[in-house]
Amino acid sequence: MGVMFPDAKAELTHKNAFELLIAVILSAQTTDVGVNKVTPRLFEAYPTPEKMAEADVAEIMDKIKTIGLYRNKAKFIKKCATDLVERFDSQVPKTHKELESLAGVGRKTANVVMSVAFDEPAIAVDTHVDRVSKKFDICPQNATVKQVEEALMKKLPKELWSIAHHRMIFFGRYQCPARAHNHEECVRKLTEIMAEQKSAAN
Repeated sequence: MGVMFPDAKAELTHKNAFELLIAVILSAQTTDVGVNKVTPRLFEAYPTPEKMAEADVAEIMDKIKTIGLYRNKAKFIKKCATDLVERFDSQVPKTHKELESLAGVGRKTANVVMSVAFDEPAIAVDTHVDRVSKKFDICPQNATVKQVEEALMKKLPKELWSIAHHRMIFFGRYQCPARAHNHEECVRKLTEIMAEQKSAAN
């Protein structure tokens, strides 16, 4: 996957840790493309946790209404911003425990922020990572998201966790999507690339 997607990276547009945090919360059950269409006007209106915490929920809803679950997400991001202001001096915390204490933030979101914003090794398991891991028998088909994460962490060296997460997302999004396609062809291409790499190394 590294050869296929050597430059894989987060596709959510952001300028800082706060914007990334909010964008990841908004991305639940929504494409990154969809989120990137609403965040410019959202962050123009509310560029800081203080501004977002003070905002009216209805106004936030209006700015993100083209994405799925926008009503609940508007409440989550306002509460998250309020948490940042009241508990963390308007700064995005840098530990999993503190991140997961914020409104709307689960383990996946915390892992994305730790990895992308703070350059800490982490594997965020989204639908693509979960599906690809199970397609290639990296973990059992009935594995939970946490079990998928743990399986990948055991199989990969820590320094590769973050980039592997991005490459698996790209592979699942652009090469081996969830919609009907020739999965065997995906496996064949990946196997060929791995064989070529092994041959070149010998």
